[in-house]
Amino acid sequence: MFPIEKIRADFPILQTKVYNKPLAYFDNAATTQKPLQVIRAITGYYEKENCNIHRGVHFLSVKATEAYEDARCVIRDFIHAQHSHEIIFTRGTTEAVNLVADSFGKKFIAEGDEVITSVMEHHSNFVPWQQMCLQRKATLKFIPLLEDGSLDIAAFQTLITEKTRLVTVTHISNVLGTINPVKEIIAMAHQHAIPVLIDGAQSVAHMNIDVQDLDADFYCFSGHKMYAPMGIGVLYGKERWLEEMPPYQMGGEMIKDVFFTHTTFNELPFKFEAGTPNVEGVLGLRAAIRYLHDIGMDQIEAYERDLLSYATQRLLGIEGLKIYGTSKHKASVISFLLHKIHPYDAGMIIDKMSVAVRTGHHCAMPLMEYLKIPGTIRASFAFYNTKEEIDRLLEAVKKANEMLS
Repeated sequence: MFPIEKIRADFPILQTKVYNKPLAYFDNAATTQKPLQVIRAITGYYEKENCNIHRGVHFLSVKATEAYEDARCVIRDFIHAQHSHEIIFTRGTTEAVNLVADSFGKKFIAEGDEVITSVMEHHSNFVPWQQMCLQRKATLKFIPLLEDGSLDIAAFQTLITEKTRLVTVTHISNVLGTINPVKEIIAMAHQHAIPVLIDGAQSVAHMNIDVQDLDADFYCFSGHKMYAPMGIGVLYGKERWLEEMPPYQMGGEMIKDVFFTHTTFNELPFKFEAGTPNVEGVLGLRAAIRYLHDIGMDQIEAYERDLLSYATQRLLGIEGLKIYGTSKHKASVISFLLHKIHPYDAGMIIDKMSVAVRTGHHCAMPLMEYLKIPGTIRASFAFYNTKEEIDRLLEAVKKANEMLS
């Protein structure tokens, strides 16, 4: 039995009332709520351990440093990386992708080279590559979609040429919910000695991740989408690539020696961690990972799969409703439209019934252009959601449909 009542008790915000009704929160793809265990980790740091790290020999600095570096080891084990120095702390997925686009791009991408991505990418895994290619006079190529919202793998094979220098795709689409066959994509790219970056922002909280089994060269994710604080994220990179790439930012911590005429850079992972770090965010992320581990990722995935199936069947019973993204391999995200009703208008009515969904382009404007739609209504589920809340979502969607159709 999944301990749903015990889990919900860990999230104070779920007791919130909106318009005098209990909140039903289905905007988890944008950000997840935080359990008490994470909140206490943050306040505990400021109450008992607050200090800058790596630079002091006094008690507080040593204690904070030990906790910070222990978190790096916890994350290494969580995603099954080989080395803790392959774990780079960033502000989130966006900064992690920008780091690779800037640093890898400077070192390995020249005029006439090619980068392959897909049409379903979040702007964070789209714009950095677009701009890097423009700057370096390289070409950005796009994997198209099949009718069910899955990637056209046959078309991907035809995009690979001797000029391809990197492939970058999302593990799970934040709009369509499609779980992409990233292990297959990586294997195909590696046949041509092409490295692959995976955007794991939507996957790391919903399934077991093993970067060594996937053989990913880079894997990026954000803490706030996996029950941790905002402003903290992770770039995993294979040691061989990180060693060759130049630093992304300059300043304190990422240096070894500084002279008037030149600077030598620090070893991994510190070469990519310039400046005072977000220590409380790292410790909050460690607490979130321990929380997920205690529940069990297999149990979380099974429970959310059941929620997805239940919600999908119920929503399809609403007249005029169309779901975008119907792949057999989906995570707990449903994007839909009501016939001839703008998603923003429907979202306003759904909100008045104390149900939180996301409306708009979901930071995936090229995908919306590809699908020829203005945006969608998106309901995204987490393991603290219930079927009773989904019933309230159905009631709200029906109400919007009746009032606006």
